[in-house]
This record gives sequence, C-alpha cells and structure tokens, in this order.
Amino acid sequence: MTVITTPHLNFRGNARAALEFYHSVFGGQLIALTNEDTYSVEIPEEAQQIKFGQVVGENGFQVMAYDVPSSVEYDQGEKSLFVSVRSDSAEEITELWGKLTQGSTIIADLAPSQFSPAYGMLKDAFGVVWVLDVAVAYDQS
Repeated sequence: MTVITTPHLNFRGNARAALEFYHSVFGGQLIALTNEDTYSVEIPEEAQQIKFGQVVGENGFQVMAYDVPSSVEYDQGEKSLFVSVRSDSAEEITELWGKLTQGSTIIADLAPSQFSPAYGMLKDAFGVVWVLDVAVAYDQS
C-alpha cells in the first residue's frame, strides 16, 4: 500500500492562474476542470472557476487546487500553511527557487542554514507560502 500526501490549496477565483504558474515552475501534467465541466455550476458567474485542479510533475511534485465558491465563507489567513519543497540537489532547489520567486515576496533568501545547504521561504503572488530546501540526513546522536 502506498500513501501520498498532496497539498490541496484553496483560492477565491484565481486557482487556474495559480495552477498555470505552478505548472510553469514544476512542469508535468496540468488538469483544470471548471464548475461547468463538472456540471456543478451554482452561480453562473463562477462557471469557469476551478472545481478540481492539479499539477503532477515528473519529479514527484504534486499540488491540487480549487476555487472556493463565493457562497462559502473563506479566509486564506496569513500563514495558514507552508508548502515544503525538498530535494537532495541544491541545483534543483536553486532552479525551482528562481522560477517561484517571480512575482513573490521573499521571506528568507535562499542560502545555507544551520540545517540545510540551501533554505529559503517566499510568499507567491497567490498568497501561498513556500519553503524550499535541500534535505539532508539528520544525525540524532
């Protein structure tokens, strides 16, 4: 049996733009089904909003997203979650960082830290906070 944990991000009307941006960064397959596609239009103005969306990269990256209907209360919050992207390659993390920083606010520059050869944090243009780092083995002794 295999278990996969995938962040499912909630947006208010801009899930498609977010998914397209993440696809441009991570590559892979983009799926974006609208309320109209899934026959679940409650409010005509929201017919083209995303009911189910995901990006699945060939490198193992996965994220899901949808647009919270205006009939449902929604507050993204300031730091409701962090999406962590880890690799064993500083080169890969640096490349992804360069793409994710476009339109983002840097919280912590990508740089060596006490626990990683490369660690950085940013908030993208969609309000999602990303943490990127090089994963290293932790010595518990």
